[in-house]
Amino acid sequence: MLDDADDIHPLFYGAPKTTEFKKLRKRIIQNVREAIEQYGMVDRDTATPPKWLVCLSGGKDSYTLLAVLYELKWRGLLPVDLLACNLDQGQPGFPATVLPEFLEKMGVPHRIEYQDTYSIVMDKIPQGRTFCALCSRLRRGNLYRIAREEGCSAVVLGHHRDDILETFFMNLFHGGRLATMPPKLVNEDGDLFLYRPLAHVAEADCEKFATAMKYPIIPCDLCGSQDGLQRQQVKAILDAWEKNSPGRRQVMFRALTNARPSHLLDHKLFDFAGLETIPLDVSSNSTDIPKLD
Repeated sequence: MLDDADDIHPLFYGAPKTTEFKKLRKRIIQNVREAIEQYGMVDRDTATPPKWLVCLSGGKDSYTLLAVLYELKWRGLLPVDLLACNLDQGQPGFPATVLPEFLEKMGVPHRIEYQDTYSIVMDKIPQGRTFCALCSRLRRGNLYRIAREEGCSAVVLGHHRDDILETFFMNLFHGGRLATMPPKLVNEDGDLFLYRPLAHVAEADCEKFATAMKYPIIPCDLCGSQDGLQRQQVKAILDAWEKNSPGRRQVMFRALTNARPSHLLDHKLFDFAGLETIPLDVSSNSTDIPKLD
């Protein structure tokens, strides 16, 4: 990867020259390419390139997502058109000018949408209850609408490996099911894809990358995040496991890609009732007991 200004997208201007950062950048790009290829996010046989709506919150993850997608596109490795989108949900104190100014400076096509879903959530959710679920549903509905209006085939989100792991354990502990955020799915109406290209990228890498690039990070607690949320509890558990056994997160994530339905208990996924044994030929000399030398 060249770092001359003429050979990179403006999102990478000022990138650190250190070996550590170059390794970080390479690792993230490889992780994203792997996810895009592995989960079939790009149809390379289409006559015209698809268009993706890349959702930006202004946090470290969405900045990393945008930069890496543009890096891949800049290198000719991602044949899609990209449209950045920020949905301003009306949270008090949200710095509305930060993202538009940043995207203009970087030359990134974008759409800024204002929808006061914050007031709706505050009106509907009783005091003391968490409002993340309703807020997320309202945000998702608006993003799907914007994608249709802009002619996009997919909505692209910045959820990373750790988000996927945390969601798995939330479903395990609180939902009684084995499920998480899939890297690729079709929306309920069946007309749009939803992609998570950062599915294989560690949260720590996103933080290191966005910090090193000095992107203008917008705080994620403008809505007043409540202590004790299920996700925060799960995150603390995973942090403790990782501290006691470095690399544990990656091992658990790998398990999500290596499911064995016959060794679980869901009869809808595996036909336990249809299992049959094979009668042994008792006249043969075969034995289940290995012969010892």
